[in-house]
Amino acid sequence: MTMNLVLQGLDDCHPRLERIAALTAPKRVTRVSDNALRCEGIAFSPALRQTIEVAAHAAELDATYMMGSQHLADYKLVAMDMDSTLITIECIDEIADMQGLKPQVAAITEAAMRGELDFSESLRRRVALLEGLDASALQRVFEERLRLSPGAERMLKAVQAAGLKTLLVSGGFTYFTDRLKPLLGLDFTRANQLEIVDGKLTGKVLGDIVDAEAKRATVEHVCATLGIDPSQAIVMGDGANDLKMMGIAGMSVAFRAKPVVREQATVALNFVGLDGILNLLD
Repeated sequence: MTMNLVLQGLDDCHPRLERIAALTAPKRVTRVSDNALRCEGIAFSPALRQTIEVAAHAAELDATYMMGSQHLADYKLVAMDMDSTLITIECIDEIADMQGLKPQVAAITEAAMRGELDFSESLRRRVALLEGLDASALQRVFEERLRLSPGAERMLKAVQAAGLKTLLVSGGFTYFTDRLKPLLGLDFTRANQLEIVDGKLTGKVLGDIVDAEAKRATVEHVCATLGIDPSQAIVMGDGANDLKMMGIAGMSVAFRAKPVVREQATVALNFVGLDGILNLLD
């Protein structure tokens, strides 16, 4: 069986790209971009794959095996998790920091993302710790701490220019998704709504929790609305809460993700930005 392998990295990585590419004994090497090579016609074996993955990781390169070539035009939707995927922070951890409770909340967040805690229960526990916090803390997090992940803007511009629709589906909060939607020109968003009474957080979430099942159902619903199959969706995430929606996608992308997510994704981007998916698609 022969396969293609895309190697990509950051900064001045070309010598490292060529060194790892040579290990694959490819029939042809194509330069995809300044920081990416496609090795074509590799005689694939599990042993070679393990060797390449270990060597690539040591060289701080992302290595993605692909059958044949794929095209951006094959897809109609890009669905993204928000916290630690489209943006660099976990919003609830930063909100908790305003309450002096970031270590306690971050520990619960981390365990939930590893799949060690039920997401819905973990979210309720974390939000309960925010009771009494002035709602202005949300504005401060948005203005002072929220940053897009590397490559996010370039990726979004490229997929939008190609006619793909975009969905931001988050176990985080509508306060942030509602502001990112017009800022980035996103088509659909879904997240949890924090209850605010008299300008303060009550420590409760309104309505059903957007958990793993809700994320999957949201992707399915948006696909149905667009008249497409989930196999025509690219779904990106980083935590266990994203696995169900990633599992129905044509391409699932684990972005700087937890091990349990990397192991199940089609693509794992550990070093490059979100725009790394563009090097995988003609």
